[in-house]
Amino acid sequence: MEGILYIVATPIGNLKDITLRAIETLKNADIIAAEDTRRTKELLSAFNITGKKLISYHEHNEKEAADKIINFLKEGKNICLVSDAGTPTISDPGFRVVKKARKENIKVVPVPGASAAIAALSGSGFPSDKFLFYGFLPKKKKKRDEALMEIIQMPWTVVAYESPHRIEETLKTIHNLNPEKKIAIYREITKLHEEFLTGTAKEILKRLIPKGEMVILFYPQKEETAKIEPEELLKKFKEEGKTLKEAVKKTCQITGLKKNEVYRKALKIFAE
Repeated sequence: MEGILYIVATPIGNLKDITLRAIETLKNADIIAAEDTRRTKELLSAFNITGKKLISYHEHNEKEAADKIINFLKEGKNICLVSDAGTPTISDPGFRVVKKARKENIKVVPVPGASAAIAALSGSGFPSDKFLFYGFLPKKKKKRDEALMEIIQMPWTVVAYESPHRIEETLKTIHNLNPEKKIAIYREITKLHEEFLTGTAKEILKRLIPKGEMVILFYPQKEETAKIEPEELLKKFKEEGKTLKEAVKKTCQITGLKKNEVYRKALKIFAE
């Protein structure tokens, strides 16, 4: 009889967030496939789980490790797949082995638990009836800028991850694209220095400590722009010294209004 592949969510910071079911599943597993065996050993030690065979499974050895895991499952071994923290396959390794197991008709059982994206969304106060999880923003500036341009115009809440090394540059880009965009950052969720910041990118830049895990939430453009009058934006851009052309372009980006409509309003304001 084939074994079962368990996708086990682990704490993203506070160890008390592990579930009783996760502890029980880890204790009963024959093998634990871990993104980082050293970190997983620390987790197992914290809950007195001993004598487990650990194998390494991460983004650099996914293909080979997936084949090994499938072979163990076919031998009847029950395997737990864990990432460094949170839910495996959610911006973490695991997709390849789950896909392969499904193709081989091997039973896959998720053991739910912590997820930084869901934790941030649930505590943000942003609309959550519809949302998009983007995952990690692109590392290269050009692609990241293109992604941000698309994200800030979406009509639902968007949740994304960003590195502390790139967060300041990302916030500056958001400000340049849409200085009025409402966003939030959850930093170090469930950890000692957990912090929640909300406002425009410029406002957050003044207060943010660029350290630790970052989750960015973007307020829905549809709900946001309903509250913003184009005249207010045009006057603001005029005061900032922007040209009529620049003011029209940015106002269109923020409000989603047609260029001709905004241009007519801009002519009156810039003529004053």
